[in-house]
Amino acid sequence: MPANYTKELVEVGGTKVQLRKGGSGDPLLVLHGAGGSGGWLRYLDALAERFTVYLPSHPGFDESERPEWMETMHDMACFYNWFVESQGIQGCRAMGFSMGGWLASEMVAAAGPVFSKLMLVAPVGIKPNEGEIADVFIITPAQVIDLLFHDPSQSPEYDQVFGQAPSPEMMAVLERNREMSVRICWKPYMHDLSLANRLARVNIPTRIVWGRDDRLAPVECGHLFQQAIPGSDLVIIDNCGHLPQMEQTDEFLQAANSFL
Repeated sequence: MPANYTKELVEVGGTKVQLRKGGSGDPLLVLHGAGGSGGWLRYLDALAERFTVYLPSHPGFDESERPEWMETMHDMACFYNWFVESQGIQGCRAMGFSMGGWLASEMVAAAGPVFSKLMLVAPVGIKPNEGEIADVFIITPAQVIDLLFHDPSQSPEYDQVFGQAPSPEMMAVLERNREMSVRICWKPYMHDLSLANRLARVNIPTRIVWGRDDRLAPVECGHLFQQAIPGSDLVIIDNCGHLPQMEQTDEFLQAANSFL
């Protein structure tokens, strides 16, 4: 049975963003990846048993407005520091997935201890030395989905999220999400050359989680993030691709709960 959560539009700096919020306890901010929020899935249900989960859709994604001034990941990070202030959740715990992990990294690199704890799940943002981050902007949506999983049959929610042809309305949302991702992540593609150096100032507990079989962002990037963030640790989940929260939900939640 899904947890109760609310869905509303909240205004931050003149921009209305879609916010799902549910659970009880200390606040936990969840920052989604380039595909959009994905809705309220089982891992969020479990986290909401211990925390008040905030799941905003980034500006330009899903039903959120897109401010014309937002052109870069730095702009997005500034916006989210504003969001945290407006929601009164300064010092909250935070969890960022893929592009959302890059976003969270930019926030703490620029503004210091905006969070009390940070969990990064397969974040992009640092360019690998040997492998490469797959270019999701030059392949089809079906090919992107294929890259996200090591074995889709391991995910009970795969059919719910990806198994059916999207409606015309959903296709419009997905195209909008893709357009905004291109806008803020294209040049250079999915990384910032200065991020690894700037992360040296991070002084909050940080855990990095990666699927060993990630074909979108190589696990090499996990080691680079661990090297960049002082005192961080790296948890690698076997038989798992880019979405451990869906493909190995129980192991993911174990890594999250033991840290958060």
